[in-house]
Amino acid sequence: MVKKMNVESFNLDHTKVSAPYVRLVGVTTGQHNDKVYKYDIRFCQPNKDHMEMAGLHSIEHLMAENIRNHMSNVLDISPMGCQTGFYLSVLNNDQFEDVTAALEKTLNDVLEATEVPACNEVQCGWAANHSLEGAKEIAANMLDGKDEWHIVFAE
Repeated sequence: MVKKMNVESFNLDHTKVSAPYVRLVGVTTGQHNDKVYKYDIRFCQPNKDHMEMAGLHSIEHLMAENIRNHMSNVLDISPMGCQTGFYLSVLNNDQFEDVTAALEKTLNDVLEATEVPACNEVQCGWAANHSLEGAKEIAANMLDGKDEWHIVFAE
């Protein structure tokens, strides 16, 4: 039996999930009853595939900048260290359809992008490590599986 961990994703059996998917990880209620909804947006099958760093870095910049054009209550979107997905945190919105609609629009923004935002030494901590083409490939692959985003576990 595996010991229960403090981090939700460490308790997830990564051998049973089927990427790509979007999964509500948890809800945190603040002192004034505001709620933060945290989503696991899995682009790649864990332990089978991963996003190459330059493409991941660029899609991070593109999504962080563009998702806020489609969803006003985004607190953060951050890459997973395993390079298989992102965590998205939103305030006071538990509508899965709102999240997936904003994600789809954001990924389409990536496909239409002509440059990576904030891709310079003043605004980025590793400005030399970007790939717009890599970001577009990642976005296209995720969009190809959008009909399955609601399915987390393999049959």
